[in-house]
Amino acid sequence: MRFIDEVKITLISGNGGHGCSGFRREKFVPFGGPDGGDGGDGGSIYLEADEGLNTLVHFRGKKVYQAQDGGAGAGRQMHGAFGEDLIVRVPIGTIARLVETGEIIADLKAHGERVLLAKGGRGGLGNVNFKTSTNQAPRYAQDGEEGKTLEVELELKLLADIALVGLPNAGKSTLISIISSAKPKIADYPFTTLEPNLGVVKVGDKSFVVADVPGLIENASEGKGLGIKFLKHIERTEAFVHLVDCSWCLDEFEAIEQYVTVREELLKYSEALGNKKEIICLTKIDAMTEEEIQKFQDFFESQLDKKVLPISGVSGRNIDNLKVLMLKSIGRE
Repeated sequence: MRFIDEVKITLISGNGGHGCSGFRREKFVPFGGPDGGDGGDGGSIYLEADEGLNTLVHFRGKKVYQAQDGGAGAGRQMHGAFGEDLIVRVPIGTIARLVETGEIIADLKAHGERVLLAKGGRGGLGNVNFKTSTNQAPRYAQDGEEGKTLEVELELKLLADIALVGLPNAGKSTLISIISSAKPKIADYPFTTLEPNLGVVKVGDKSFVVADVPGLIENASEGKGLGIKFLKHIERTEAFVHLVDCSWCLDEFEAIEQYVTVREELLKYSEALGNKKEIICLTKIDAMTEEEIQKFQDFFESQLDKKVLPISGVSGRNIDNLKVLMLKSIGRE
């Protein structure tokens, strides 16, 4: 299934039904009074988060969503039927904006959360409502209000606790496949990951959600490569695991350039991204000697003044330690 995270749709709430201008017609009552009923309210449109959805792909074929109109009033003070409301279901993490102004009108973060986007038009009053002591036979009734038409942009931002970041082929897909039940595509060429992957990681009786996003490259924040499309998906995470593949590097400086490149792109996209908690991992150490691993680890820690964890998805080295650190980084230890 194709991953789609942005779409524009049109929402049209139902029109209110017209009120009725009617009079009683009864045997032996030559001048019956007004008895026109009210029109029914038009249906409203709601946006509702559904945990069973993980993409906006179902909006591809249908761009206009219209709620039911209210029924017209009738004689004998009969009210028109209310229009049926329309519930538009979207994945958890969906934001709705008005296309015209860019104003955010909904931000759904929990299953079942529902937001009213377009209220249906109010039904018109029948002529029975306008009878007074000086106007015993009003011959007018209200028209129903028209429904609202909204041009809305839906944007999906995945909800994950931790994001895996790094250059292409840093080992993100391999790592998420090991620590969770996610089954991403894995290959030895850049941009294996073409869409975000989510995985649930369990540590004892606790769990958290990890997102593997396409690799970032230099100038990703300006639209180069695939990263710009997916940086927004990690805005809501609490922490990062920053993966650096040192196995092919000629020296420590070449390795740390990878780290700096990704950090700069995060900061250029959003300063808040660069300020999140971070776990730095040296990956693919199964292809390195112990002396090389220690050399790169010491260099990173001296330059960044942070602890660095060497890991291997192939041998499983330090994977359990990483899962514990990830749990601590989001305050659930």
